[in-house]
Amino acid sequence: MPDTPTHNSYAAAGSVRVSPVLSVIVPCFNERPNVAPMIAQLDAALGGIAWEVIYVDDNSPDGTTREVRRIAQLDSRVRCIRRIGRHGLASAVIEGALSSSADYVAVIDGDLQHDETRLPVMLNALRAGGYDIAVASRHVEGGDNAGLSSRFRHVLSDGGIWLAQAFLPVRLTDPMSGFFMLPRVLFEDLARELNGQGFKILLDLVLSSTAPLRVLEVPARFRERAAGESKMDALVMVQFAGLLLDKIFGGLLPLRFFSFALVGALGIIVHLVVLGLLRQSTTLGFETGQALATLVAMIFNFQLNNAITYRDQRLKGPRLWRGLLLFMVVCGFGAIANVGIAKVLYEQHTTWTVAGGIGAMIGVVWNYAVSATLVWRAR
Repeated sequence: MPDTPTHNSYAAAGSVRVSPVLSVIVPCFNERPNVAPMIAQLDAALGGIAWEVIYVDDNSPDGTTREVRRIAQLDSRVRCIRRIGRHGLASAVIEGALSSSADYVAVIDGDLQHDETRLPVMLNALRAGGYDIAVASRHVEGGDNAGLSSRFRHVLSDGGIWLAQAFLPVRLTDPMSGFFMLPRVLFEDLARELNGQGFKILLDLVLSSTAPLRVLEVPARFRERAAGESKMDALVMVQFAGLLLDKIFGGLLPLRFFSFALVGALGIIVHLVVLGLLRQSTTLGFETGQALATLVAMIFNFQLNNAITYRDQRLKGPRLWRGLLLFMVVCGFGAIANVGIAKVLYEQHTTWTVAGGIGAMIGVVWNYAVSATLVWRAR
């Protein structure tokens, strides 16, 4: 009977690739100019550590995947997952982490704003035991967030931190951080409970654990972006709020519902503002004003839902216009009920704000059902 090859014989023949200790997951979109500098910085920061970097690219049109693969042909520590038809930072992190066999996984942005020299500090702390997750924080002594590009981004970040801390089971000064590390086996255990939508995967991980995680916060500098454009905007914060609601209600309702409801709430405000302006500045009757306000709010809701609720399957080009037309035609039935019910309430001496608001809320419910079953599914 021939001898069975041993592990060592395979290793001697170069057939076995030793699993790295650390996998650095980089979710990215349109980060081609930052790829080579980041890999060089990781190489300098992680000397003496067996590491790999896994780029998860959402089919960037700027050639991010091509640049990663060019370097990967020269460096076996570099890998790339190109996603087609799947979008979003949280799901990219999950996909990248679950492709790893390393002992630990770290998540870092691909824009060079995170301080990669913090990685060995985080790894050493986790290896020593006593902590479940290490988070690079801008808000502990020694850290800073000077790299935020504008006052608006500072306000968004601070608002998100304040909101998250109201619900977190552990003390975390920077729940908006996109730079953290944890054991791979822990990530896999939590992965089944993750929402997987939106941009703030750290918050999702912390809220998905049945027992409070032991968190170490490591001070870190947040640099200015060297190239490319920031992905942080008000739309991200709406998704962030939706994630919190999803966790609060234990996943009983989908995140899209909460996102759609938040957009619908804004749509109601738009509806009432338009209706009020028409009543103040025109001689149009209530029924006509309600109809026009409904039309404006319908277009507003479609555009915002296309940008936020269905961001991962956003309609563009000809599909956008077809989607808008379908949305308006089918939702027109809801608008008829909206106007009719509001008119009846108004004629029964209900105030115009209450009558208009109730009619608009009926439209929101109808629009959600339509969008979930026809408009974006038809893509």
